[in-house]
Amino acid sequence: MQKLLRLPALIATIVIASVLSSCHDIKEYADDPYGNFEALWTILDEHYCFFGEKDVDWNEVHEKYAARIGSEMTREELFIVCSDMLAELRDGHVNLSASFNTSYYREWWSAYPQNFSLRVIEDRYFNYNYRQTSGMMYGFLSDNIGYIYYPSFSQPSGEGNLDNVLYFLSSARGIIIDVRDNGGGSLTNVETLVARFITEPTIVGYISHKTGPGHSDFSEPRAITYRPAAAGRIRWGKPVVVLTNRSTFSAANNFASVMKHLPGVRIAGATTGGGSGMPYSSELPCGWGVRFSACSILDAARESTENGVDPSPDCAIDITPADIVAGRDPILDLAISLLSE
Repeated sequence: MQKLLRLPALIATIVIASVLSSCHDIKEYADDPYGNFEALWTILDEHYCFFGEKDVDWNEVHEKYAARIGSEMTREELFIVCSDMLAELRDGHVNLSASFNTSYYREWWSAYPQNFSLRVIEDRYFNYNYRQTSGMMYGFLSDNIGYIYYPSFSQPSGEGNLDNVLYFLSSARGIIIDVRDNGGGSLTNVETLVARFITEPTIVGYISHKTGPGHSDFSEPRAITYRPAAAGRIRWGKPVVVLTNRSTFSAANNFASVMKHLPGVRIAGATTGGGSGMPYSSELPCGWGVRFSACSILDAARESTENGVDPSPDCAIDITPADIVAGRDPILDLAISLLSE
């Protein structure tokens, strides 16, 4: 029987394996523009896990940006060049941090139209008659449809809070879980929520780590299993629609990828922002920190979700600025109609 590991145990295993696989001579780099640039490029070259998904020729990137390095450049100028190089990866999880700035690839969401307005939902769909607890907004929409807005997985939802929310919505014919504009947070909070929608131990994805400096040096994927909520806790067995958009990222992206493979669940809206890796941190000779993904998490079908999770069939829909001005949310309207069938 294939061995199943829960995510915390997997993370511990990966940390140990990463340490063991890193036991080799480490080249030292000078604390000058050339040394810091080469150190940064090499750290990513040996540890970043999504070169395949990003379709980036990292050696070509090196040549492009090495030509911009000069011995007399200031730290500010060096930071700009290094940040531009990292932006070639098109990854919101890649950050370079100095005392004066932190680089961040914003185009993973800024290149797409803003298609969510919480004010429209509060005003036109709830008339401000909703409940709030533990970071969640919830209540009943038209046609006896339950609704939960979870804006950040950085905000933990206690087991008692989830019991109260699901009990309050228990008479609903179906439930909408809205994670639009949810930028992520803790995978532990994802597991806590997903546990309310499964009845048996369920493989929800796979994880693999770098085993060497090569771009294809990965371990065999290990299964991640989630277990249902403990006996006595309220679980949900009716239909579910999860709402997503391009600003559904990181842990929220993982939540969408997990829920998509559960029975009775559909994903509606726009493709998520992606961000499916586990973080790794290192440091340059000048003291700047760099953070990026070094362990790849696959979905239950062993597919990468680094570039996003697509809506379920016939559930892709968007919102225009005119919709927001008119107080309409076509994504939410579609979810209501799906659950009203």
